[in-house]
Amino acid sequence: MPMIRVELYPGRSTEQYRAIAKAITENFVAICGSTPESVHVVFVEVEKSDWAIAGRLGSDPAPTAT
Repeated sequence: MPMIRVELYPGRSTEQYRAIAKAITENFVAICGSTPESVHVVFVEVEKSDWAIAGRLGSDPAPTAT
């Protein structure tokens, strides 16, 4: 049973989750030869303040260009 975990900032609609789950499942099946019923997709919403990129929190203001 493949389990695919998708971590992302909150803010997507149910329809967006439905569409990405379908796309991930279809592509996994096409590439790896599994069955759709065996593919599990888990969405984990992470607040911007709990995620850092390049030493900056996602909730921090964007740096100004110099």
